[in-house]
Amino acid sequence: MNVEQIYKDSNALLEGHFKLSSGNHSQFYLQSAKVLEDPKTAKLLAEALAEQIKNSGIEYDAVCSPALGGLIAGFALATALDVRFIFAERVDGDMTIRRGFEVKEGEKYIICEDIITTAGSALEAAAEIQKDGGEVVAFAALANRGFCKREGSNIEANEKCKLPKGTKLFALDDFTFEMYNPDDCPLCKDGSVAYKPGSRGN
Repeated sequence: MNVEQIYKDSNALLEGHFKLSSGNHSQFYLQSAKVLEDPKTAKLLAEALAEQIKNSGIEYDAVCSPALGGLIAGFALATALDVRFIFAERVDGDMTIRRGFEVKEGEKYIICEDIITTAGSALEAAAEIQKDGGEVVAFAALANRGFCKREGSNIEANEKCKLPKGTKLFALDDFTFEMYNPDDCPLCKDGSVAYKPGSRGN
């Protein structure tokens, strides 16, 4: 499966001058919402991701995603795995699980995002699962930005990855784009203005 081509065909691999959620700037941006707006494509990607997880032999009971970006990817993955799906969301800036969702003692969860960058939001959702007695057995995403090491990739995790060493991360492909501090961004120096197309801060 050529995941990069699927993103391009969906107009989800953008080129320009973007401000990322981290505050850094980049010439490229992955807009997974554009990929996931087509149910057939979402199903195709989720089934490929589910196949990786099934083949790994890990045990799982449910999928949890941090809102908003991970919701569709997480639901599609849970459907492909035939397990329950819940989500965590920010309330006054803090990630929390509510809306009547119940985490059972010892229940095994996969935390699913659309894109894993440093995995900060995914870890916040994982902490809520663990606080309520659940166990996080793996993390998953459609795309990995290359900061963390995914299963089957030869790209090693760097210091920006927040996942603990030894944590399993399943993703369909690595997208390693250059990022720049706003104070040292060549795109800014050329006179262009960064645009923030993501789900946070708009």
